[in-house]
Amino acid sequence: MIDLSITTRDMLMKNDDVSGKAKGGKARAAKMTAEQRKESSRKAVAAKKEKALLPVSANEGKLKIGDAELDVAVLENGRRIISQASVFKAFGRPQRGGRAPQEEGVINMPAFMDAANLKKYINQDVMGVINKVKYKTITGSVQEGYDASIIPLVCDVYLKAREAGAITRPNQLETAKKAEILVRSLAKVGIIALVDEATGYQRDREKDALAKILEAFVAKEIQPYITTFPADYYEELFRLRGLEYPPENPRFRPQYFGVLTNDIVYKRLAPNILEELKKQNVKASKGTKLFQGLTPNIGYQKLREHLSSTVTIMKLSNDYSDFIAKMNRLHPRFEDVKTDELDDSDK
Repeated sequence: MIDLSITTRDMLMKNDDVSGKAKGGKARAAKMTAEQRKESSRKAVAAKKEKALLPVSANEGKLKIGDAELDVAVLENGRRIISQASVFKAFGRPQRGGRAPQEEGVINMPAFMDAANLKKYINQDVMGVINKVKYKTITGSVQEGYDASIIPLVCDVYLKAREAGAITRPNQLETAKKAEILVRSLAKVGIIALVDEATGYQRDREKDALAKILEAFVAKEIQPYITTFPADYYEELFRLRGLEYPPENPRFRPQYFGVLTNDIVYKRLAPNILEELKKQNVKASKGTKLFQGLTPNIGYQKLREHLSSTVTIMKLSNDYSDFIAKMNRLHPRFEDVKTDELDDSDK
């Protein structure tokens, strides 16, 4: 009886609220000029069109990292998203708008990244995921979030800044502490796998899935050379192999580093990708790097994401055996990949 009366009262109040909103809308419209009503109508139509074009969430869930529970989603295009509010929550920061950029065309940095003392530690990987993503939830509402890979990348910014002594303010030191906890949590399970598990997402196993992946990853023509492997990658690889860094010749790399890199990167990037890139490289001019055969919009971007995650795992590893064990757990090789060229300790 009590429950019923509460429900009835709530329904009546809701109806009154809707009626009140409708009256308010009519009152506002009555005060507008004909031109203002036309402009308002135009904006409403534009907003409706924009919403119709937004990517749609296919799976949604809650992801627990450390002591934070984050709202995550996998969009229909396969992109993994963490809600804007959840990113602030992950770093223990109050949500507020970022500072407006001083120059036209400059990205509006989110509030957790807009401090002047962090600027020099923000690299291209971070800039690539700093833009907010608008999408429609399963219920049809519009939500804003960030690419899931923003979490480990922002962690890296704060940890580098703290290591360099650039962070002194208590709130930033607290954020750096949160970043350290997050990095340790993510070292156990990769962020992409976490989001997939939390949302229940599984990629469709179509018969032509492999062909589609290779088509998306491998470019039809060799792309221009861009410095891609960060200096940190080689510095950490030298350390993990017990070699002195920097070497006397700054350009020196042991020949077997190529074998290790094929295993660390290309055998874990996409199925059969190494073989396809090698085939393409045979036709290319001498000195062409394997990554120049990747498509700029998908293959190359995925490579950058993989390298960023790999370097973080390297930094959290004591030696090469420790590192490769973590890689096998977080970024396992694709099935049917041969490892005959590797020593047993490197597998």
